[in-house]
Amino acid sequence: MSGSDAAPLVCADPSPGVHHSCQLPLWRGSCMSPVLMMRLRTMFSGEGNVTRSRRLAAVALTGAAALSCAVLTAPAHAAPSVDTPVATVQLSGTLPTEIDYTWAGSSGFRYRLPENSGTLQWADYPGVTPPAHAGPDDLATGTDVITSVSGATVTQQHRSTGVTATVTVPSGQTYRAASGWSVLTQDAAGAPHVLRAAADGTTTDLPVTGLPDGAQLTGTFVTGGSVRRLAVVYTHDGATDVGLVDLADGTFRTYLTGVGNSPRIVFNDRWLVNGTKAIRVDSAPGTAPSTITASFLGEAQAVVGDQLLTGNAMFLPGGATPELTAVSLTDNTAHTLLADSKGSFLATPDGGALATAGPSSVDWHVYRVTPARDGSATTEKVLDLPAWQAWLDGMTLAGGELLMYGNTTHTGGIYGFYGIPLDTAGKPTGLQSRRGPTLQGSTCPGGDAACPQLEALGDGRVAYLWTDAQGEEHVLAVGLDATTIADEPTGDAGGRIGTGTGRYVLYNGGTPGSQRVADFPRGATAGGTALDRTRTAAAVWGQRLWTPGSTQGTVVAYDLKAKKNVATVDTGAPCTPSEIQAVNAWLYWSCGSAGPAGVYDRAANRAITVPSGQARLADGYLVRENRTTHELLLTDFHTGTATTRTVAVLPAADQNTGGSTGRWAVDRFGGNVAYLTDRRQVAIVTAGVPTSALAQMEAQTDPQPGGPTTANPWRPVWQLNKPSAWRLTLSNASGTVVRTLTGASTAAAVRPAWDARTDSGTFVPSGTYTWKLTAEPRDGQGPALALTGTTTAG
Repeated sequence: MSGSDAAPLVCADPSPGVHHSCQLPLWRGSCMSPVLMMRLRTMFSGEGNVTRSRRLAAVALTGAAALSCAVLTAPAHAAPSVDTPVATVQLSGTLPTEIDYTWAGSSGFRYRLPENSGTLQWADYPGVTPPAHAGPDDLATGTDVITSVSGATVTQQHRSTGVTATVTVPSGQTYRAASGWSVLTQDAAGAPHVLRAAADGTTTDLPVTGLPDGAQLTGTFVTGGSVRRLAVVYTHDGATDVGLVDLADGTFRTYLTGVGNSPRIVFNDRWLVNGTKAIRVDSAPGTAPSTITASFLGEAQAVVGDQLLTGNAMFLPGGATPELTAVSLTDNTAHTLLADSKGSFLATPDGGALATAGPSSVDWHVYRVTPARDGSATTEKVLDLPAWQAWLDGMTLAGGELLMYGNTTHTGGIYGFYGIPLDTAGKPTGLQSRRGPTLQGSTCPGGDAACPQLEALGDGRVAYLWTDAQGEEHVLAVGLDATTIADEPTGDAGGRIGTGTGRYVLYNGGTPGSQRVADFPRGATAGGTALDRTRTAAAVWGQRLWTPGSTQGTVVAYDLKAKKNVATVDTGAPCTPSEIQAVNAWLYWSCGSAGPAGVYDRAANRAITVPSGQARLADGYLVRENRTTHELLLTDFHTGTATTRTVAVLPAADQNTGGSTGRWAVDRFGGNVAYLTDRRQVAIVTAGVPTSALAQMEAQTDPQPGGPTTANPWRPVWQLNKPSAWRLTLSNASGTVVRTLTGASTAAAVRPAWDARTDSGTFVPSGTYTWKLTAEPRDGQGPALALTGTTTAG
């Protein structure tokens, strides 16, 4: 770069019997949703330095909000032909999507997603067979009845058969609850009644009998795990008790006494549970409840079969994760029914339950829990819940990975990096994963510059420019896992990140003439400075820094390890380049935004003329944005002649500041092109340009001090120019292979680990061992790469 400048939502094919619900975008047409607008106002209400959030506040709240609902017209012209994206993904929130169940039955359930404007949706269970007959005369079929109340009229509809019935609440009675075909009311004296529709269209009224004399209903009526019974809480003689109404005949029986003022009651046709007390529904009158002695976390959610389901613990001990636990009410044992389960639970009238669970927000589901014949509980995934769309601030591509930066929470000022793996065409091959610790927002450069300043390094990491409380900028490297961060303070401010690969990152300071190369070697938690120099146009590729030579049009390669110039190339540029970029054998130069530009092919020793204008170099092509027509243009020059096509037309209203890593990105490591859509999602298009042969850019293979061990293995790094599948062998002095390791590259870097053990698990003797790395290009283009060297053990 120059010296002065720097899901999905992808919906997979549904699995058999699983209902997929892809979240609707946050925009309707071109209008921002009220949910997103509210979140923006919350996130962007702070004061202080001009941070990423403050800039987006101005863009989103004064620009997008004011213009997003306007219909813009323009003179008619032929739209350019563009590439069809192979995938469109989003930055997804890390908090699981909430779901509100509004009804559940034996055929499915109705729900709304608050993050999706609360639209009511349906999910059907697979393999449902409607009963041959359904109606108020058969209480068991009430497990699929939807009830609606309007004044004194209660309308009942059996969902799977369509049978309907109407219950009229008599004058002087008040509706309290409904379960299946039955309606519970209270009269003026407080006495409960069971109402049901009769065959002739009238309503039958069964006064509830069996309540103790002087009992006062508390107003708590619990439905859920049965359509034959309904729980009622009452007070009597100063105590709070719980019983069940038999909805078939209106009889009431007390089961638990002295339950406290706010009992949490769950039941089915077998058990009634409150706290640690459980009792069989069919037990003889006067039977004392049993005590649940099994250890579990969370609150009671439902009873399924002979299992008490517990979840949503308020506190978890260290190392524990939320789960749905099944506690046997017959033998007081407990086991995990659903791991990683929390959030939304519902007891269903067929004696089952609904529960949400999943390892992450992008792998989050609704499960149906049903009783088995032996009283145990089984689970079945019935709905995939889409992650909600978070606010994307920056993106970059490297080595077949899309790396996105933004706030994935509902709290302002919390940012992070997240990655999605891609195949060679650019289609996602996995889910979004966290790629670094939580970060604070970054101070933004002025003008149309990407914020934050990012650069994907092709080894699984991304460089990020962050400003501390004292105003000093730091180059940070994150991405290998969810926690590790390496920091190199710059002692400067107002700078930009230039190019970078692997361990090396170019930083152009805000101080006039300041330029340095930050170094993040393997295993380091702190960065260093590989080179501090006077600023010129410069580019890092591998361990070489390319800068203008002393003669017009020449470019010099400086080896950052050897600390010396190692090559001079005459590009034929008619100027001292104001911008340089390097990828493999390609050297891009520019004489300024209005001047000529070209690419020099070092492999073929030929100069190629390319269009002028701000661009980003990739392997055999470059991408630039026409700021007038908003076309994203790809120029393919790998044959020696430049040809340009339009890969996309970007939204007329900028979705972000900055071209590269702001509104669009290219994968310099044998990959493709991505851009922001008008819904602030990321569309990916295939570059369609042949890639260079697999090659080593830089390597760190020094032996492990003291020899490799289980705790501290030898961790070499080979930075290659594109992704690969690799095989590493280690041989002893006689040439016998003692260990073979295989794997896939992390982006374009090979990162094995050897603990000095043989393939059989024994430790090797001390000595020197020959390693041989064989890497096959993932894209199948070009030959395999073979490298060899030595390391030591012991």
